[in-house]
Amino acid sequence: MTMLRIRSRDGLERVSVDGPHITVSQLKTLIQDQLQIPIHNQTLSTNRNLLLAKTPSDFLGFTDMTDPNLRISSLNLGHGSMLYLAYEGERTIRGGPAVTPAGSFGRKMTVEDLIARQMRVGRQEKAHCDSVSFDRDCANAFQHYVNESLAFGVKRGGFMYGNVSEEGQVEVNFIYEPPQQGMEYNLILMRDAEEEKRVDAIALGLGMRKVGFIFNQTLSQDKKEYTLSNVEVLLATQLHAESDLKEWVTAVVKLETNEDGASDVHFEAFQMSDMCVRLFREGWFETEIGSEDDPKLSKMKKEVVVGVKDLKEVDNDFFLVLVKILDHQGSLSCTFPIENRNIQTTMRALKTHMERARSLPFVKRISDFHLLLFVAQFLDVGSDVPALAECVRLQSHVPEGYELLIDSMANTS
Repeated sequence: MTMLRIRSRDGLERVSVDGPHITVSQLKTLIQDQLQIPIHNQTLSTNRNLLLAKTPSDFLGFTDMTDPNLRISSLNLGHGSMLYLAYEGERTIRGGPAVTPAGSFGRKMTVEDLIARQMRVGRQEKAHCDSVSFDRDCANAFQHYVNESLAFGVKRGGFMYGNVSEEGQVEVNFIYEPPQQGMEYNLILMRDAEEEKRVDAIALGLGMRKVGFIFNQTLSQDKKEYTLSNVEVLLATQLHAESDLKEWVTAVVKLETNEDGASDVHFEAFQMSDMCVRLFREGWFETEIGSEDDPKLSKMKKEVVVGVKDLKEVDNDFFLVLVKILDHQGSLSCTFPIENRNIQTTMRALKTHMERARSLPFVKRISDFHLLLFVAQFLDVGSDVPALAECVRLQSHVPEGYELLIDSMANTS
């Protein structure tokens, strides 16, 4: 007897089959018998992204198991293999509790039970942001560093700054990388409050704001059976919960092996669901994660309702709402050394940058967020920093005092 693992919106379940040589049609019949999901409602795939599909029409893009006569052995599926299942409608689990707001009959409900019943975790169909567009230069500078310098061996993260349109379109124009310690599976932000004040002052002058967080996954995560790990969900949700921006975006950079064996860098973008953020703000998440914990499941302090089950572990994919990615060419350059990386930025770097761009108008020469952040440590954060950044936003004449200060700094190296 062969056992297949089936992951759906209801969590992880198992189906027993008569060996790996059955057809897709026979497998669907077994799923109908054992999991009570009608055959005509089932969409099966070996691609975990099926669980991120929002509507039945999105299911049509997953075609690897649409041939009813295909033998599952041809997909290299055997005992213990994982499959992904999407379906329409509701279901009743055989032998399980009745799906009613009050739970099983005869059970006395406590106040905590009633609160838990309000915490029904389902898929959020639509994100609050319509799309996220990355400035090509800042996105390339981030992915190039994690690819070429870190070799996707450890994590790196940054706060994304830009604008949000009335239609909910997020535009990312620069990325600020705070002090941090990146590891293979974890990322610790060692945030500098004074530096972040300077970043926010620059953003104010540029007419921008903090719109999200970006980080990379490591090579060792490439073959894992999750979109985001429980550690990543916790960090992403914490940062989302700190923001008052409903369009806040979490972006992930990963290196994936394609069909030809070559590696490609991919960007993915999500919003953490409203329920996910609510659960975090109200203290439902277990924040201590052990090495034995399943990384694709987020642990709760109390049971929540997922589908028709009361669970204390929730599949991370339930918390993710996919966001469309676009790109654009913004007005800021991204050639000045980026803060808080392995090599400390010096006055000599400022001199090199200014000399390299000598033929450009002065305001063009300083139209780089990372340069502005370096210079900002020598200016008044309340008045001078936003004023200088506003010159960059308007591409207007830079007051002589600022020009003299920056030139003198460059010439002291």
